[in-house]
Amino acid sequence: MKLEILQKDKFYHIYNRGINGCNIFSSNDNKSYFLKLVSKYLNDKVSILAFCLMDNHFHLVIQVTEEEKIVTQAFSNLFNAYAKAYNKQQNRTGSLFEKHFKRIELTSEEYLKNVIVYVHLNPTHHLNIDFVDFRFSSYQNIVNNSESLVNKFEVINLFDDVDNFKYRHNSKKRTLANKFMLE
Repeated sequence: MKLEILQKDKFYHIYNRGINGCNIFSSNDNKSYFLKLVSKYLNDKVSILAFCLMDNHFHLVIQVTEEEKIVTQAFSNLFNAYAKAYNKQQNRTGSLFEKHFKRIELTSEEYLKNVIVYVHLNPTHHLNIDFVDFRFSSYQNIVNNSESLVNKFEVINLFDDVDNFKYRHNSKKRTLANKFMLE
């Protein structure tokens, strides 16, 4: 499988999971530490538009702001630093993540908006938890205008305003709920 090249100024959905589906976060402290490393390694190399950290996987929506080699190395450093710390804490060895992190270019504005909503709805889809209350997603940071890794002004501008941002999320949530009721 050929990996997508991370081209400057383009948008991507970045995601990965634990090897064999294992957890990559065992506590909220692990998730907080991962976000700290995201800030350390990706700051000034990508613009983060959304994130969500689940127990066994994560999602990031980014815009690349540096050259491909610099960004790819930054992601490698992030994942290696986190895996080493997690393995030490959990007294485990070996790979933590699937071999390569997945990256999908988001080729239109509508696709970008849909992926941001999808990322934020992960707690509802996987854990049956209201995404609005989920702590390790960028949704609350954007809505409450609190400090975050996320370029919230770009996100709000993309959705026109906060009310439309909320509306798009809630309408997708209703669609998701109806889908599960039919199954």
